[in-house]
Amino acid sequence: MEPPTAVFHPSETVGEVTDKVRDLVKKIFVTYCFITNDAGKLVGIVTMRDLLVSDPSSRLQDVMLTDPFVLSPTTSLTDAMKAVVYRHYPVYPVCDDAGILIGLVRGQAMFQEQTFEISAQPGRMVGVGKEERLVTPWQRSLLFRHPWLQLNLLTAFVAAGVVGLFQNTLDQMVILALFLPVLAGQSGNTGWQALAVTLRGMTLGELEGGMEKTLVVKEALLGLFNGALVGLTAGVGMYIVASMQSNPQALVLALIVTLAMIGSCIVSGISGALIPLGLRRIGADPATASSIFLTTATDVASMGLFLGLATLLLL
Repeated sequence: MEPPTAVFHPSETVGEVTDKVRDLVKKIFVTYCFITNDAGKLVGIVTMRDLLVSDPSSRLQDVMLTDPFVLSPTTSLTDAMKAVVYRHYPVYPVCDDAGILIGLVRGQAMFQEQTFEISAQPGRMVGVGKEERLVTPWQRSLLFRHPWLQLNLLTAFVAAGVVGLFQNTLDQMVILALFLPVLAGQSGNTGWQALAVTLRGMTLGELEGGMEKTLVVKEALLGLFNGALVGLTAGVGMYIVASMQSNPQALVLALIVTLAMIGSCIVSGISGALIPLGLRRIGADPATASSIFLTTATDVASMGLFLGLATLLLL
C-alpha cells in the first residue's frame, strides 16, 4: 500500500484540479483523482478522461464517479486478488471501516506479489519456505528444510512398518517386491494430481463453501476409473512376469495387483483432496508440506492393500 496522492475536495473545480495535476505529474504518476470530504472520507473518483473533457468551471462533485470500489487494509492478498480479478483497474483505493482514504494499492504490485506467492507454492508442498531463494545462504536453507525432512523420515517409518507387518509374505513370495514400487508410484501420481487441482482451486477461489464433498467424490471416482485402467495394465505385467517364472499362481497375482491398484488409487485421490482441506480447516497453509503427508498416505495404502490381499488370497 502506498500513501494516497492526487486527493482533492469535491468543491474544487475541474480547472483548478487540472492545474494541480499538471504539477503533480512532474513528481508522481497520477491515474485517478480521489475525492474526499472534510473528514477524509472517500466520496468519489475522477478519471483523467473526465478531467480532460469536463467544463473547467464544473465542480468535481458534479463529474466524479460516486460509490467507488475500495479495498480494506485488513484484506488478505488472496482475497483482494479474488475481488479485483475481473476489474483490472490500475489503482485501488484503500479505506478503513469508516471509509477514510488511507492509501492506494497498484494493481501491478498486487499481481507481482501474487505471482511470488504462487511461485512459492510448489516449494511449500515439499517443505521449502517461501523465504528461501537461490541466493539464500546454505546454513539458512538447511534451517528451513531440515525439520520437514525429519518429519518425512518419521512418516516413512510408518510406511516401512506396514511392509514389516507382511515380511513373512514377502519372504515366501519375493515376486511381490517387484511390484511394490509400481503400486507406490502410480498411486502417488494419482494423489499428486488431486492435490494439484485442489490447491489450484483454493488459490483461484473456485473451491467455495459446500463444494468439498463434491470434490472428494470426484477424486474418488477418478481414482476408481484411473486405477482400473492402469490396474489392468499392471495386472497383465504381473501375469507375464509370474508366467515367465513358472509361478502357478500367476492369474491370482495379476488379480491382486489389479485390485490393489484400484483401491490405492481411490485412497490416493481422496487423500489428495482431503489433506489440503484438512490443513485449511485447522488454520494451516494448505500447501505446507502437503506432499509429505500425501506420500505417507499413498505408500501405506498401496503397500498395505497389495501385501494384505496377497496374504489373504495366497497364504
